[in-house]
Amino acid sequence: MIMTNPKTILKQIFGYNEFRGQQAHIIERTLAGKNSLIIMPTGSGKSLIYQIPALILPGLTIVISPLIALMKDQVDILVKKGIDAAYINSSLSRREREQSYRDVIAGKFSLLYVTPERFRKPEFLQVLRKRSVALLAVDEAHCISEWGHDFRPDYTRLREFRKTISDPPTLALTATATPAVQQDIIEQLGLSKNQTQIFHEGIKRPNLFVRVQEVWGEEEKLKQILTGLTQNPGNGIIYFVLIRDLIKMSERLRQNKISHLIYHGDLSSEQRKQVQNRFMTGENQLILATNAFGMGIDKENIRLVIHDQIPASLEAYYQEIGRAGRDDKHASCSLLYDEQDLNIQFDFLKWNNPSAGFYHRLYKLLLADIERVNAEGLEYLREQLSFKHRHDYRLETALGILDRYGVIEGELANRNLTLNASLPDRLQDQEYLDMKLKHEQQKLYQMVLYTKEKTCRKMFINKYFGLESDQRCGVCDLCHG
Repeated sequence: MIMTNPKTILKQIFGYNEFRGQQAHIIERTLAGKNSLIIMPTGSGKSLIYQIPALILPGLTIVISPLIALMKDQVDILVKKGIDAAYINSSLSRREREQSYRDVIAGKFSLLYVTPERFRKPEFLQVLRKRSVALLAVDEAHCISEWGHDFRPDYTRLREFRKTISDPPTLALTATATPAVQQDIIEQLGLSKNQTQIFHEGIKRPNLFVRVQEVWGEEEKLKQILTGLTQNPGNGIIYFVLIRDLIKMSERLRQNKISHLIYHGDLSSEQRKQVQNRFMTGENQLILATNAFGMGIDKENIRLVIHDQIPASLEAYYQEIGRAGRDDKHASCSLLYDEQDLNIQFDFLKWNNPSAGFYHRLYKLLLADIERVNAEGLEYLREQLSFKHRHDYRLETALGILDRYGVIEGELANRNLTLNASLPDRLQDQEYLDMKLKHEQQKLYQMVLYTKEKTCRKMFINKYFGLESDQRCGVCDLCHG
C-alpha cells in the first residue's frame, strides 16, 4: 500500500502519534522541493525529516553520512519496518558492492546511505546517473565546513556531486553549527541563501541540569564522580580526553567497587563493539570513555554525563551532553574543571596541527619508499621524521588528515598503505595552517569562558550557536544558585 500522508507514515511505520518541534513543517517544505538546513539537538528526530519524504517522493533518496559503523544498524532498523533501504560503503565486499550497484540501477531502494568518500568512485557516479534522485540528505553537515569541529575534505565534493545528480532538493542536518558554519554549509553545498531556510531549535532540553564544578586534582574529581553516581543512579557516561587518565580513574572506581565498562581507541574494533553492545542493551550501565564513544549512541535513559576533563570546544561538549535524558526525564551533566587540564588541550592543539614542513617531509617519505614504510611501520616513520617523543601524536594526526584528503588509503598496521594522490596545496600552505590553529585556540577559549560564566550556562551556549536570548534557562547550576 502506498502512503502519501506524512502523519500516517509517522504513526503506522515509525510508531509515533505526533511530530515533534518543527518536523512537520520541514517535511512539508521538503515535499514541495525546497532546501533546508536543520540544526537540532542530538536525539530530537532529525532522521525522520528525510526518511518520511523518502517514502513519498518518487525516486531515490540519498543519505550522506561519515559514520560507517552506524549505517548497517540504521538500515537494519528500516528494513525491519518494511522500508526498502540499503547502504554502500567500504565494509562491503566487491561482490556485494557490485550487486548493490545493479539493484540501484534496477530501481530498488527508496533510501540509500553512502559515505562522502564514495563520490571518489567514477563507477558509483555512473550508477547514480541512471537513477532519478528525488532528495539529497547530508547528515553531520558541519563536516563540510573547515570551521566546523569535524571537517572532512570529501564533504567539499558535495557541491559538484549535487550538480552531477541534477541539483535535487537538499536537506543539511547537524546538531551543532555556529552562525559562520551555518553559512559555510549553505555555500559549500551550492545552495541559494534566499531559498534555503534555517531551522535552529537550540538547546530546548529543560530536563538537562548542566553544571560546572571546579576541582583540584584527582582526589576531588573522584569525590565528585562518586557523589554524581549516588545522586543519579542509572546509566551514565564519564568522558576523558586521555586514555591514560581514563585507565587511572577506572582503577580508582574498581577500588570503590563501582562496576563499569571502558571504551577507547586502543581497544580492538571487536572489543569496542562488544562494549558498546553491553552498554546499549544493559541497565544501570556506567561507561568510562574517550570521545571515540558516542556516535550513534541512542540510549534513551542515560541519567548522567560527566566530563572528567575540559573538552576542546563547545560543539563537542554540546554533542556529548546531548546523549543524556533523551526520554525527557531529568538527567545531570557535570563538567569537572581543573585548570591544570588545559595543558592537555594545549598539547592536543599542537599535535592536531602539524606544520606544512611536517606534512611535506612525511609525504616525501611515503613517496620515496612506501613498501619499506609498510614493512617497518609507525616507529620507522617516527625515526625518519627525527622525533621519538612517545607522546607526540603529530604523525598520527598527519596520517589521518592525508587519509581524509584521499592522499593515502589502507592501514599502516595492516601493511597495506597506498599513496594515491599528491599533497594538497592546503597542507603546504603554512598561512592557512596557522589560521586553522588560531581558530581552534579560539574554540578552546570559548570553552574556558563557559566554565567562568556567571549568569546562565544555556544562555551562553545559545549565544555561541547564534541564538541570542536574555531569558535564563532556570535549570542550570547558576540559575539554581
